[in-house]
Amino acid sequence: MMTVALFLQSAVGGVLLGGIYGLLAMGLSLSWGLLKLVNLSHFALAFLGAYLTYQFGTVYGLPAYLSALLIAPLFFALGIALHSVFVRFKVKEFASLLVTFGVTILIESLIQWIWSADFLRYETPYAQTTLRLGPIFVPVLDLSAFVCAGVLAGAAWYALNKTMLGKALRAAAHDAPVASAFGINSTRVSYILAGLCSATAGIAGVFIALIGTLAPSQIEAWIGVVFAVAIIGGLGSPIGALGAGMLIGVAESLTMSVVNPAWAPLVAFSVLIVILLRKPVI
Repeated sequence: MMTVALFLQSAVGGVLLGGIYGLLAMGLSLSWGLLKLVNLSHFALAFLGAYLTYQFGTVYGLPAYLSALLIAPLFFALGIALHSVFVRFKVKEFASLLVTFGVTILIESLIQWIWSADFLRYETPYAQTTLRLGPIFVPVLDLSAFVCAGVLAGAAWYALNKTMLGKALRAAAHDAPVASAFGINSTRVSYILAGLCSATAGIAGVFIALIGTLAPSQIEAWIGVVFAVAIIGGLGSPIGALGAGMLIGVAESLTMSVVNPAWAPLVAFSVLIVILLRKPVI
């Protein structure tokens, strides 16, 4: 039977899971909405960041926050390098889906070659630490991921709506020729956004390493639900991505608690289909 305590615990767990979904969907949403590039390699980059976090922690003894400080600028550079290929060969929206699928396979193979296909777990002293709020237990790592997602979503929203760089990005996404006529270098600002999107993937990877179990095959498992989150939240909307992540996370968590855990993967696509039927967003 569903008790009040179980309902609240499931809801809290779903909200925190939504933080990870939102963090992963944020870069995909911005890339797709503003750059018109469907970057499937975003998920592979996140897992590469997770494995690097595991490597830095288990081999070199670096705490996770130092790993994040190293990974974020590294992935910013990787994002710029990948985007330079798109610019050089004038890759369009549909073609980017195919190209980045190939990049995803390459990264997955690289991960498997270096770390093997075995399941790995990054054990930390605070992995099981929780905060107790009455009958509810809140895992500290999951809460940290949610807070990080909220901060990044808020910062991205502010940058897009209140800064000259953000306004230039939105103008270039809306009509690049007109933006260029007003002196906006669309290519230059697109490099910055591509780098930031990849950096968010790296940061998401840090939390994936801390919270979950790692295996190269899990890359595909995240693609479907995070795609749904990005579309439901609205392309180019970081706040929307976080909100949609919480919606899907809570729906999945309650489904696992009330109905059957096997039905949880169906939730994201069911919500996506309903929303697309009522109001197409792409």
